Amino acid sequence: MQDNLNLEKLPNFPISGPSAWYSNQMEDNKNWIYYLSKSEIQEIKQAILDTKDLQIIQLNASNFVLPRLKIKLKKILNDLISGRGFVLLKGLPIKDLSMEDVARAYWGIGQYIGSARSQNANGDLLGHVIDLSKSVDDPNVRIYQTSARQNFHCDSTDIVGLLCLQKAMSGGASSILSSVTLFNEILKNKPEYLEELSSPFYIDRRGETPKGKKPWYKLPVFCWYDNQLTTHFTRPYIESAQRFNDVPKLTNKQICALNFFQELCERKDIQLNMDFEPGDIQLLNNYQILHDRKEFKDWPSGKDKRHLLRLWLCTEESRKLHPIYLNRQDSIKIGNRGGILVAGTKMNVNFEIT
Repeated sequence: MQDNLNLEKLPNFPISGPSAWYSNQMEDNKNWIYYLSKSEIQEIKQAILDTKDLQIIQLNASNFVLPRLKIKLKKILNDLISGRGFVLLKGLPIKDLSMEDVARAYWGIGQYIGSARSQNANGDLLGHVIDLSKSVDDPNVRIYQTSARQNFHCDSTDIVGLLCLQKAMSGGASSILSSVTLFNEILKNKPEYLEELSSPFYIDRRGETPKGKKPWYKLPVFCWYDNQLTTHFTRPYIESAQRFNDVPKLTNKQICALNFFQELCERKDIQLNMDFEPGDIQLLNNYQILHDRKEFKDWPSGKDKRHLLRLWLCTEESRKLHPIYLNRQDSIKIGNRGGILVAGTKMNVNFEIT
């Protein structure tokens, strides 16, 4: 297992650029919101018709042809990789489409951003984010399967996409923030915590353990590599890793550093909140954006439950990762990394909830 022997020191200066932002800046200038035009929507519908003889998993940017929309998607990808790290694409006409065609459209659009990665031990390439009435206290349950607040975290892939199919009756807003801004705030206010946050923490795999691996892995919250700050943070998984006998107990300094990190996450000037409407697609760069979903209350009718479709995408345009990321995944090669793979995982696309 890679340890922290070759980790680079974090910069001792604030990081500038479009990746460092505050919520008021994003609220004042909403050029991170993109809208599908009528011609682009027609293009999507035509691509659906033209690929009816193909399975969803066979779709790619070559056969799901979007000559106009691909120009916008190229700009979106640049925003994700080299800009603020997030976008909201509005207007996918889900009410006009069957569930299969919605999945086909979403998958096809996603192929212009990157290739899909497995989101769990079942090999699901298209994930359903819906309350399955599971207990958040179960160490083998992922929080997206509940209605509880998720708290700010990162996923195990380059880019995460969320397509809203159905809103909750109340609550469930999406919150995001810049981890670069968090770093700058910690450097300014509590620089002594950066040593802990740049050293590896033990993190629970939550029962999804690759063959030959421990049920936990080690990664720092902040990693400086190739002149970029990469962030990995999921506090509940850091805490649940404490159940393993071979994991050392968190120190007081580690706990204080994590507490301050989370305190900053709750600052209103740092977090940006957005309510999804059906047909909205949110795309995030997992290495520089943390995301949260607020607790929600669902509709009484099961068919009206809050429901999002998720894509984990690996893009050829992404950054280099430090070799310590091999603790979490088998590859750090750009264009071929990320996701969750265990023994016997078979890739699949289920557009219906199973």
